[in-house]
Amino acid sequence: MSDTPDPFSPDASPYSDQRFNEDKATSLLRGEGERPDLDAGVAAIREVLATLPARPGVYRMQDARGDVLYVGKARALRNRVANYTQVDRLPIRLQRMVSQTRGMTIITTNSEAEALLLEAQLIKRFRPPYNVLLRDDKSFPFILLRTDHDFARIMKHRGARKAAGNYYGPFASAGSVNTTINALQKLFLLRSCTDSFFARRDRPCLLYQIKRCSAPCVDRIAKDDYAELVRQAKDFLGGKSNAVQREIEAQMSAAAEALDFERAAMLRDRLRAATFIQGSQAIHAEGLPNADIFACAEKAGQIAIQAFFIRGGQNWGHRAFFPTRTEGMEIAEVLQSFMAQFYEEVPPPRVILLDRALPESDLLAEALKEAAGGKVEISTPQRGDRKRLVEQATRNAVEALDRRMAESGSKAKVWREMAEFLELGEEPARVEIYDNSHIQGAHALGAMVCAGPEGFQKGQYRKWNIKEAATNDDFAMMREVMTRRFGRAMEEDPDREKGMWPDLVLIDGGKGQMSAVMGVLAELGVEDLAVVGIAKGPHHGREGREVFHFPDGREKMLPVNSPVLFHLQRLRDEVHRYAIGAHRDKRSRAITASPLDEIPGIGPARKRALLLHFGTASRVRAAALDDLKRTPGVSEAVAQTVYDFYHPGG
Repeated sequence: MSDTPDPFSPDASPYSDQRFNEDKATSLLRGEGERPDLDAGVAAIREVLATLPARPGVYRMQDARGDVLYVGKARALRNRVANYTQVDRLPIRLQRMVSQTRGMTIITTNSEAEALLLEAQLIKRFRPPYNVLLRDDKSFPFILLRTDHDFARIMKHRGARKAAGNYYGPFASAGSVNTTINALQKLFLLRSCTDSFFARRDRPCLLYQIKRCSAPCVDRIAKDDYAELVRQAKDFLGGKSNAVQREIEAQMSAAAEALDFERAAMLRDRLRAATFIQGSQAIHAEGLPNADIFACAEKAGQIAIQAFFIRGGQNWGHRAFFPTRTEGMEIAEVLQSFMAQFYEEVPPPRVILLDRALPESDLLAEALKEAAGGKVEISTPQRGDRKRLVEQATRNAVEALDRRMAESGSKAKVWREMAEFLELGEEPARVEIYDNSHIQGAHALGAMVCAGPEGFQKGQYRKWNIKEAATNDDFAMMREVMTRRFGRAMEEDPDREKGMWPDLVLIDGGKGQMSAVMGVLAELGVEDLAVVGIAKGPHHGREGREVFHFPDGREKMLPVNSPVLFHLQRLRDEVHRYAIGAHRDKRSRAITASPLDEIPGIGPARKRALLLHFGTASRVRAAALDDLKRTPGVSEAVAQTVYDFYHPGG
């Protein structure tokens, strides 16, 4: 397997699109004519080395264009960076990096632990080609119990934790969060609606009817009683689930003895929901505090890291990760780099269990201390229940890696067969699929999704608002999109060295769209780009009868059960999904737009003040200057700006 970073992989950097030349790498390793590059890299490092302090910090290796090649941290910057000048002691991978290095950026820190955290942040930001990368870096879902309202709301949450309330997680997936929230609603009858929906209710909604809410919006439960349910929910999610169950059991028995069978039945249903949550746990973690468990598996140069999330003795899901750019590195090094990046986004627990020792576990524990709110224990258990949990995580890691390798084999076969069917010279590394979306010409836009051998590259998706073409002319819209897309590529990357060019363009359409696309490419002087159109066959609406149009006018079809056909349909369906979603977002923004948005310098607060005072945007337009000046919250200067905008002549 080559050490060369693939700029077309899902992990390719949005900030750096360099491609390492394999012939250059071979020459470098043989010492054939590439010594000047290596010498130039060493010289650039020595120039920075002369000014470095013996303090902790982070360094960034950069190439001639300023793109980040590598981010590293050091206890003593001078000593660590000096190692890169001793090229004969460096592994091949780092020799390549040094040969490309033409500059460095240095940031000093107060401690090595602080440097470790900063290193993880910069790796996630720049995604350098010579660092281990956490491929699946999207944010994890949490359960949020919002407390900024008299009646707390339970909801799913992603992203920055700015709202007031209690956060519980992380969960491995949105599906596991949704399942847990549904069960918690049955257990504690907490509301999940927005505050505006809550304020508008004059009768209970459906959730009350199906016994998933206590309807505090219409006073079906007293404020103190609802607060008690919130207290129980916090205890349950905080690890006191057994105590909450015993409490509900006692309440159910008391209701039955008092012959209040309706309340007893309701409490029985709540008890069943609690049992469901605990019974759905994939592993038994009772007695274990908040903890994360990580275990690794390695095969044929690929590494899988399995994570279990334990909170309050409950398993909140597990997920396998497949870090990239790990060639030539020890698994323990990969795991440590992975964990530093992982906890840059996710709050760490106080206990972390691993299947192997880390090179710098004490340093990592010290770096995570502040985020965890206390001392973090990172350990490799040797016996007991914790050892069995780690062994289970290890088995899951092996199975996940086996599944991935099997899937990769089938994907590679489909990718090869697709290249053969579409008559490509070689397997494409980057495929772009295009579509337009509009409703009777309104809010028209063009969309592009990108895919590679490893799957969809969502960071490369693009959309274009149609500016010039008639929005009821699909062919003209496609011409505009192609002109803007490849006109920019010709301007910024005419030599095709920056990774801006696809190996295959798929167009959702038939002969008309193909003619529009090929006309644009001919005008731009692009002659060697593979373009194929996908159109429904003579029986519209029948899946599997798609016709593939080639630039020379030929048409081809695939058998209805062909894996290649299913793959191409999936590519087309993805651009449909993305285009329709982008169109809906644009339409929603247009619905809520106001003519006042066009006035420069008028923000949300002033717009709100004007609308509250005058009632409608048309009355603002017709208002006299003196009336505008009397608007509360609007200064004379702003009033003059509004008046001048609507009365440019005087």
